[in-house]
Amino acid sequence: MPGRLILVRHGESSWNEAHRFTGWTDVDLTAEGEDQARAAGQRLRDARLLPTVAHTSALRRSIRTLWRILEACDRVWLPTYRTWRLNERHYGALQGLNKQETAKRQGADQVQAWRRHYAVRPPTLEPDDARNAARDPRYARVPPNEIPLTESLEDTLARVLPYWHEHAAPALHAGETLLIAAHGNSQRALVKHLEQLSDEAVESLEIPKAVPWVYEFDARFRVRARHELD
Repeated sequence: MPGRLILVRHGESSWNEAHRFTGWTDVDLTAEGEDQARAAGQRLRDARLLPTVAHTSALRRSIRTLWRILEACDRVWLPTYRTWRLNERHYGALQGLNKQETAKRQGADQVQAWRRHYAVRPPTLEPDDARNAARDPRYARVPPNEIPLTESLEDTLARVLPYWHEHAAPALHAGETLLIAAHGNSQRALVKHLEQLSDEAVESLEIPKAVPWVYEFDARFRVRARHELD
């Protein structure tokens, strides 16, 4: 039988608190976010759902969330894999902007479309913009044409799927209990794939901060059950 999958969105970040579009911007957790991550780890420990391997993104808010979870469930020694493919959805030229102020300028419907519609991309970041991730040394080994300047959720899923097939699925087939600490939209993309959600259904899907979602699979690697530890 396949192993179990534990998905955890990172805890509150400084830009969550400030209501800013974050995307690939590398902001840190707030003190509340650190506490949320520790609480998630304690829930796993109380439920005796201890991961045997852990994966996360290249962004510090998910990395630090993973650290706090592993500390709380006494698994800091676990092998950990980090990948840019689990990064948050790239919000293009919206990154850093206040969500409420942007809604006033651009219209609430337009901002809602950028945020929630499956195939709608936010405005594209210019290549010479200082926010372009191609300038960041952590992505030096990523082919330049694969570093996004904006993404829809559909684009995010296309980015995440190679990671899923090459790293996550083999770990689960090997019987591991896999913990993935990542982001709201990279996890929405994974959930769409796992649960075979329609484009319309995924638009209303909400991933809560630092609440473990536990997936169990049948012998044919289909989702058998999902439950939340909140």
